[in-house]
Amino acid sequence: MEKKKDKNKVTSEIDNNKQNTNANTSEDNVEKNSKPIEELEEGHFEKPNKESELEKLKKEITRLTDENKKLIEKVQLTQAELINYRKRKDDEVSDMLKYANTDIVTDLLNVLDNLERALNHAAKSDNPEVKKYNEGINMIYANLKSILSKFEVVEINRVGEIFDPTMEQALLTDSVADKDNEVVLDVLQKGYKLKDRVIRPATVKINQK
Repeated sequence: MEKKKDKNKVTSEIDNNKQNTNANTSEDNVEKNSKPIEELEEGHFEKPNKESELEKLKKEITRLTDENKKLIEKVQLTQAELINYRKRKDDEVSDMLKYANTDIVTDLLNVLDNLERALNHAAKSDNPEVKKYNEGINMIYANLKSILSKFEVVEINRVGEIFDPTMEQALLTDSVADKDNEVVLDVLQKGYKLKDRVIRPATVKINQK
């Protein structure tokens, strides 16, 4: 009987221990489960900072606006450079076509000079044969001047005007009292312009006081 009582006593103590253990476990679970709920309430239900978000948006808009402005300025600059480049190229092509005959005209001017020398020399002679020869040269000379005129070749003749270094080069000087200083006194070799460009400056004698 005593053994039976001892057995029952041990069994009762074991049951009590189990109950205490289960109670403690339940309390721990409640504490563990309650902690995330508190954190969820504190962390996930906070009111958003509207002012902070608005400032970020304003800064982003300002940044994008500045970038857009810089891109527009860059495009406008590129367009302006392209327009200037095209204009410069058009001017170069126009000038090239406008003065394409410069070399030929310059060579013809040398022929014209020789014809003028021959005419001046023949005019001083009384020989009938020379005068007859002179008539032929004069016809060639007139025809050549007519051709050059069609190409807008103009003679530079500024005798009596103030020396202009852009159209003339002074080879000789003289001192004439009744003439202004640096006035062109005589043309030693004729100068010519092709359209509005000087292709050969005149060689002149000027007054130098």
